[in-house]
Amino acid sequence: MLEDVSLPLLLLIFAIAAAAVIGASIRATHLADIIADRTRMGEALAGGLILGGATSLAGVVVSISAASSGDASFAVSNAVGGIAAQTLFLAIADLLHKRANLEHAAAEPANLFQAVLLLILLSLPVAAMAGPDVSFFAVHPVSAILFLTYLAGVHLSAKVSEEPMWRPVETRDTRHDEPEPDSDPDKSVLKPALTFAALVAVMGIAGWVISQVGATFITRFGLASSLVGALLTAVVTSLPEFVTTLVAVRKGSLQLAVGGIIGGNTFDTLFLVAADVAYRDGSIYHAVGMNDLYWLATGMLMTAVLLAGLILRQREGPARIGIESVLMMAIYASAVTVEVFSGSA
Repeated sequence: MLEDVSLPLLLLIFAIAAAAVIGASIRATHLADIIADRTRMGEALAGGLILGGATSLAGVVVSISAASSGDASFAVSNAVGGIAAQTLFLAIADLLHKRANLEHAAAEPANLFQAVLLLILLSLPVAAMAGPDVSFFAVHPVSAILFLTYLAGVHLSAKVSEEPMWRPVETRDTRHDEPEPDSDPDKSVLKPALTFAALVAVMGIAGWVISQVGATFITRFGLASSLVGALLTAVVTSLPEFVTTLVAVRKGSLQLAVGGIIGGNTFDTLFLVAADVAYRDGSIYHAVGMNDLYWLATGMLMTAVLLAGLILRQREGPARIGIESVLMMAIYASAVTVEVFSGSA
């Protein structure tokens, strides 16, 4: 629908949609904190389930739209590229948290468990890509397994949050999950929940617009789908996670910040499930290229490094941030270099 739109107008539409996503996400961060306090859900779990899922909506709309139009690479690279970009955002947020390494201060069993869950979820598409090309009603069996694994993981994450079997060592830099000073846990959660739902709708509509602009870039300028998906739409639709992470860190809600990124990434694996269902030419896992697999591997590697950092809990490393943040930046920079040189042709 945007094939005949001039480039300046196309860029303006893209910018407006991106701004709508960012603006809605800023307000959603504050509401997620209120919902966490009033439901006594906890910051880490609220970040993973409520905030992570909501801010990922624009991205899932992009992947579904791309898959339904038959561009498997665009759909998959948008999903896995977003996971890599959002993990990078934690490293950038670490630069802004001057008191101590972010992963040290945000020690929380639920975040550790969700990181492990994310690695499991990311390994399933790799198994599908390496396995036989089978599908039922044009959907690969791994998509069903991935969805069920996610649901089981969410249930176990809640259990870990509510009844942890161990706790991290307390230090002077450990940030506790406490309600906001002006928060009344006895107030109704209905109003903030309805407002939150409206903001989610705005992010979903903006995500659809972004997907249309991205598809236009691919066809008009002959760009590789993986290049546009991983480095344009994935990054733009991931900006809510970046904004909410920075806002949460500034407020001192460190567990919400880390939980929002990891939880958002676990939710983002469902992009692949939705894309496989929307892609009607068979298994989407066997319709992608090596660049898409490379971004999937990048997401797994960055998550593993993040998990190691959460366990190590280094107070201060190179450049006054954790060594895991330095490594995540280097891994992402390497992936971008590979994509630009191999995907721009």
